[in-house]
Amino acid sequence: MKSAVSSSLLKLKNLLNPNPRPSLTSLTSVILPKLSLSSISNHTAFKLLPSSAATSCLRRSISSFKPELARVPSALTLPQPPFTKFKIGVCQLSVTGDKKRNISHTKNAIEEAVSKGAKLLLLPEMWNTPYARGSFRAFAEDIDAGGDASPSTAMLSDVSKRLGITIVGGSIPEKSGGRFYNTCCVFGSHGELLAKHRKIHLFDIDIPGKITYMESRTFTAGETPTVVDTDVGRIGIGICYDIRFQELAMMYAARGAHLLCYPGAFNMTTGPLHWELLQRARATDNQLYVATCSTARDYGSCYVAWGHSTLVGPFGEILATTEHEEAIIIAEIDYSFLDQRRSNLPLNKQRRGDLYQLVDIQRLNK
Repeated sequence: MKSAVSSSLLKLKNLLNPNPRPSLTSLTSVILPKLSLSSISNHTAFKLLPSSAATSCLRRSISSFKPELARVPSALTLPQPPFTKFKIGVCQLSVTGDKKRNISHTKNAIEEAVSKGAKLLLLPEMWNTPYARGSFRAFAEDIDAGGDASPSTAMLSDVSKRLGITIVGGSIPEKSGGRFYNTCCVFGSHGELLAKHRKIHLFDIDIPGKITYMESRTFTAGETPTVVDTDVGRIGIGICYDIRFQELAMMYAARGAHLLCYPGAFNMTTGPLHWELLQRARATDNQLYVATCSTARDYGSCYVAWGHSTLVGPFGEILATTEHEEAIIIAEIDYSFLDQRRSNLPLNKQRRGDLYQLVDIQRLNK
């Protein structure tokens, strides 16, 4: 009996994780094979009911669940993007106290990623400045003024236009109206600023003996969730701590996002516990892609980042990741898998609108 149970558990483990990741100690980045849809759909558990019986059961359930009421306003239909299959470049970068070096180094990384086929670039949180309160203020830029007042975003605009790519520009410290914000700028393939996301949830935590950090002592919280249409799909933007709040990701999914991008810099306490877990949860719950990008780890810094930038697929599968050193990940995104996954697990049709709702206040008040 014991051996039979162990065998069953092993088969279940292999089913849920058919592509276990190898040790990444010696790698700068690794691209992993996608989870096979057939390995799941062909499993015995999915064949217990005849197709007609399963369909009939599903229809009866949907008729009473009122899924259309689970999102207020109703969830938008997933739009058809100009590109449905493309490569993303995730640039996990080292950061120094030399701002000009950081800008030049980031530009070079973007160009390298594009040379390898990337059409979308994702940068880390605070890529132009050390992660320290004093540096935030000293390195802050007036993004709205542009030009010499914001050399970091001027570089991103120039590179995106010159190379014809979309850039989710990590984040930099922004100064505006006497306040400071942790801000992500998204640039389109013509160099235009498509969106500016100010970090909504500020990183204020206190874990005694581990880490205490109060981001609100420097930054003001943003007030606007950000979903932006680009050449590579509709993208929802969050910054680091924003990933912990599932309501924001659910809102982005209801607004028709194909992909969520989270520049971040989780630390050595919460990173090992939650960084991958949260990415896979946001992707699985909302059945979309999630991409994250951290700075590289620097043990000499006052804030040590966990690293491990990652791309997660809509079944929660790790498609590409890296360790903590500086690295550029090149991975493929294929939006055709979104419809497949949502057809296999029709969560959008099974939500209990008769029991709960997610209210998108901004859309409701328009």
